[in-house]
Amino acid sequence: MCGFVGLVNQRGEAVAPVILRRMTGQLPHRGPDGEGFFLDRGVGLGHRRLAIIDLSPAGQQPMATADGAYVLAYNGEVYNFAELKVELQALGHRFHSRTDSEVVLHALVEWGEAAVTRFNGMFAFALYDRARGDVLLGRDRYGIKPLYYAERDGTVMFASEIKALIAHPNYKVELDPEGLIEYFTFQNFLTDRTLFAGTRLLPAGTVMRVPMAPDDPLTPRRYWDFKFTEPEQAGDSEEYVEELDRLFVQAVSRQLVSDVPLGAYLSGGMDTGAITAVASQQLTDLRTFTVGFDLTSASGLEVAFDERASAERLSYLCRTEQYEMVLKAGDMERVLPSLMRHLEEPRVGQSYPNFYAAKLAGSLGKVVLSGAGGDELFGGYPWRYYQAAVNDSFEHYVDNYFAFWQRLVPPDAVPRLFSPLGDRARSVDTRDIFRDVFASHASELARPEDYINHSLYFEAKTFLHGLLVVEDKLSMAHSLETRLPFLDNDLVDFATNVPVGLKLGTLDNVVRRNENQPGPKARNYWRDVGDGKMILRQAMSRHVPVETTSKAKQGFSGPDASWFRGESIDYVRQRLLGRNARLYEFLDRTTVHALIEDHLSGNANRRLLIWSLLCFEQWCEIFLDGSPCVDG
Repeated sequence: MCGFVGLVNQRGEAVAPVILRRMTGQLPHRGPDGEGFFLDRGVGLGHRRLAIIDLSPAGQQPMATADGAYVLAYNGEVYNFAELKVELQALGHRFHSRTDSEVVLHALVEWGEAAVTRFNGMFAFALYDRARGDVLLGRDRYGIKPLYYAERDGTVMFASEIKALIAHPNYKVELDPEGLIEYFTFQNFLTDRTLFAGTRLLPAGTVMRVPMAPDDPLTPRRYWDFKFTEPEQAGDSEEYVEELDRLFVQAVSRQLVSDVPLGAYLSGGMDTGAITAVASQQLTDLRTFTVGFDLTSASGLEVAFDERASAERLSYLCRTEQYEMVLKAGDMERVLPSLMRHLEEPRVGQSYPNFYAAKLAGSLGKVVLSGAGGDELFGGYPWRYYQAAVNDSFEHYVDNYFAFWQRLVPPDAVPRLFSPLGDRARSVDTRDIFRDVFASHASELARPEDYINHSLYFEAKTFLHGLLVVEDKLSMAHSLETRLPFLDNDLVDFATNVPVGLKLGTLDNVVRRNENQPGPKARNYWRDVGDGKMILRQAMSRHVPVETTSKAKQGFSGPDASWFRGESIDYVRQRLLGRNARLYEFLDRTTVHALIEDHLSGNANRRLLIWSLLCFEQWCEIFLDGSPCVDG
């Protein structure tokens, strides 16, 4: 787990060492255990190391083959590296370290681009092929590890974080208006855009060659994608449960490989609880980490947001060394500048609790296990899928689900909100952006199950990916590697072929209610059903108590709706309603003020919008007005 940067000067000029060092110097948090550089003609690679496997100098990067023909800069963990190493040794490869990095290098040499299909883990890499004179970039199946790139004046630059790109003298920070519209429509990016003009995030499951010739275009090639399908003949439900449990235990065990101690997040819910239970059977000194919330002023559904009691119960049962932190309203306010500097652009959800969780875990270790992915793979958000379970056609489905995923702003306020952008806003069709997500998930849509599989695909491709970007940035801010057992290749391949009826328990009722056209009452029903992840609940009941597997879904967020109307109201007003707020260069002041006042007066719950506005205002101050780079 590390961070790297790279430059390809397509006009042939040599890479300036001082520039490469300055770019690499923006990533000390990603790799406090060492740094390295490689320069050859118009190519430069820089690397920061976080040593997890083989702590010796043999693991230093950039790493070259013995003949110097190939050079690798790599970030991640490939958990099946030991098996791949045996296979490569049989083919004549010789190894000088115990790292997975060296296995990745030799696998790419032996199998070329096809090697990425053999990797079970999380990764981003840059491989320089001296004979070809190009650099191969790649990213893991799910997008756990990020890799950004940009083209400036004949130079292709790439890095684990955008801050490293900004450090290049040819890089000028400008806002991408289309990216801004995309974000404030979905509270996420569904494409490879970012808030930074001309800067792209290499899509998950993609490789891309960076040629030395300046006229050759950069063309990402997808090597893998999710495929949620309904099996033609479903097997026995108990067989599904048995296989799920086997694959889950295998996935957790596979990700315990490490030469440093491991910890685990423990939210009090089923997913992290089951991971902790399996891991604690193999590790006698497992540390667990829980973040709770002060609920003094919480109301409504928010009074259940603190799960410390449940986490403490699971820690007791698993005999872990438990650590906790309690967040209050002021913690969100004080952490936002540091959070946005590391996050670099807002993404899904309210991520400041994740920042504190990573800070807690990172203060006591280098590696932590996380439960991310269980909801997206096994249907953890039924109230979302049921919004578009019954449709007349694909276009009807797109209309229904697109309307639901406009998370921040009422549709009738959108034109006014983006009016300062003028023609740049009118040229963006966010429905088309939404529709294009499904371009490679074509299937016959004849049943509600087919539409729900479409929704599962959408969320895995977009919502989960946004969560993964947040998780990487905020964990690496504290030099912490996060591992995700639910995103094990074998487990994912199994999950995407589990019948919808084994994931969702009340689909038939939803279909009947749609046929009877229940109107708004349906939405309340869908939110209240004890549904979702049914097969996962059955399998995980072997590892955690029934009171854990039967709990309703609880997201990891604070009581912000209450805090924004209470303890943090002055902060919200000062940051967003003041005359000098920076965001009004891009968003309409009157519209934003009206939406915020809707929340502050209790007429609507716009906590997600307020959080997004706070993040964007902070982004403007840091990246448009300030200096996000550190000396290096």
